[in-house]
Amino acid sequence: MGNPLSRLPQNQNDTADEFFEPRYRERLHRIFFESAPDPIIWSDEQGCILQVNPEAERQFGYRQEELLGESLDKLIPEFDRITRQSHLVALQSTPGFHPVNDGVEMFAYRKDGSDFPVDLILNPVPTEKGFTFYSIIRNLGERGAAKRVRRHLAFEQAVVGLSARFINLPADRVDEEINHGLQILAEAMDADRVTFGKFDPTSDELVVTHEWVRSGFPAFGIRILNGMLPWLENRIRQGIITGAEKPSDLPPEAEIERALMESTGVKSALVVPFRVGGQVTGGMGISFFCHHWNWDEIILSRVKDTADIFANALARKRADADLQNALAEIRKLKDQLERENVYLREEIKLDHAHTGVVANSVAMRGVLKKAEQVAATDSAVLILGETGTGKELIARTIHDLSRRSSHSMIKINCAALPATLIESELFGREKGAFTGALARQMGRFELADHSTIFLDEIGELPPELQPKLLRVLQEGEFERLGSPRTLRVDARVIAATSRDLPAMVKEGKFREDLFYRLNIFPIVIPPLRERPEDIPALVWHILHDLGKRMGRGIEGVHAATMRDFQAYDWPGNVRELRNVIERNLILNSAPVFRADPSTLERLQRQGPQRMNDVEANHMRSVLQSTQWRVRGRGGAAEILGFKPTTLEARMKKLGIRRPPSAA
Repeated sequence: MGNPLSRLPQNQNDTADEFFEPRYRERLHRIFFESAPDPIIWSDEQGCILQVNPEAERQFGYRQEELLGESLDKLIPEFDRITRQSHLVALQSTPGFHPVNDGVEMFAYRKDGSDFPVDLILNPVPTEKGFTFYSIIRNLGERGAAKRVRRHLAFEQAVVGLSARFINLPADRVDEEINHGLQILAEAMDADRVTFGKFDPTSDELVVTHEWVRSGFPAFGIRILNGMLPWLENRIRQGIITGAEKPSDLPPEAEIERALMESTGVKSALVVPFRVGGQVTGGMGISFFCHHWNWDEIILSRVKDTADIFANALARKRADADLQNALAEIRKLKDQLERENVYLREEIKLDHAHTGVVANSVAMRGVLKKAEQVAATDSAVLILGETGTGKELIARTIHDLSRRSSHSMIKINCAALPATLIESELFGREKGAFTGALARQMGRFELADHSTIFLDEIGELPPELQPKLLRVLQEGEFERLGSPRTLRVDARVIAATSRDLPAMVKEGKFREDLFYRLNIFPIVIPPLRERPEDIPALVWHILHDLGKRMGRGIEGVHAATMRDFQAYDWPGNVRELRNVIERNLILNSAPVFRADPSTLERLQRQGPQRMNDVEANHMRSVLQSTQWRVRGRGGAAEILGFKPTTLEARMKKLGIRRPPSAA
């Protein structure tokens, strides 16, 4: 049937149980069953016997195998009546031992048919599946004097009750329960003081850790023995039990110990060493001030068992503390490792969190870090950098990381619209505000309410509109074109330019107050020539994107091409890189990408080229490949990744016109 103690409910928070529980349970099993002086029987709610101890086998004349599974009525016919009467009451009362004779004489029957008078004490123990009964059967005929029977019974109940309290006891309650246990033990023995001490693992000194003293009697008064009681301390270290019913019982070599008993008024004393894992780790002293006390072997054995239980509980507590210290050290090392790897984690985050932004260089990672820092605020941001460096991608990253990301970012290119239309695009218009205004139109700022508006090429904003933009930035107010009604808007402004705004301010082409209002948090994007380490990753990113658009699979990049790309200055930056890659993809259908080196050599010989020229040339080549078709599937706008209206505006700005032959 196994150890019935394993059926007790378990405290899952006791972290040290997994290290000590098997041996600890085995120790309790020996205490409860093998060394108990009375028959002890475990049964379920129906009285079915689960286990019996050796004393039960001896007194009843049965082997354990003959009793397992039998009803307890076989031994005590009154058991069924008793449990029917008291079972519900016992379940509802405080857990503990319940004498059930109620003054009525009760008999137990041996295998040979003979009977003997008994006292029956029941302890209902809750389990996951109900209750089991822990029964102590006291043979009144074998115990002799009634006083001795009552004394042993009370002491046995106290010890067993103490043992049960320490099963699965959480580490943080060990000291409290030991203090309480010392009191219970003292009261069961009618003692006046119980002192508990253990050897310090560092100094090896015997240190008093717990003590209970009856009111009106002196405490032990010695915190660390450290050779103060040499004879007694030596016996504790050797694991020898020491008892003196009176001071004169001590031998001559215990002169110091005898003098201490006489001077403090101790009439009887008992000191019991205790062990953990077979090694003596301390001792428990019991003192009697009011009377002399003698103890038999049964009580002496139970006191020793109790001391061992206390000691093992302390060992479990220390093991739990060691475990918690180890876990704390692991957490500390883990935190340290995380701190040391914070750069690596930031790299991983940057690589995966910012769609479309390829950043292997320190410079670009610094840009992304600034974008992350400012994203959580509503401050205006000014993104500076040469044309083609990816200013819109950084603006989108800031928006996506902000609290406004649930709304779409609104963008407008101040250089792509004529001055006559940009005001109505920004602030909206009323019907009839000007010739051709046939309907009311919301402006981009209205659309960007509670979102972000990205003003690309802010340096191209006409001077007459700059005060209106400043007003929106400062006060969040504007009027639609042709309307006197003031509108309020909560829009976060991100502006970008490739122009030298401070120089424009000095020349009077850009308002100084507007510049400072936009320049709260500037982010400068370095040109591609200053970060060649980004080029391999950019090449693969662009190839993947363009290959997907063209239905092409690229398996590799020729090594010479990659070297040429990293050696070139790229005055048009990432946009020029993308244009060159796209042109060579159109010309070369091989699975390994290779760029015509003559293209880069020609560009290198020509020296730095205006980005507008590069962009115009690329647009013309794409338009020619589509027979100048801008819109629709496979049109130039789709290939270039522009909206048709944006492409048409850029064509107009760059002076690209459809040739008559393509009309």
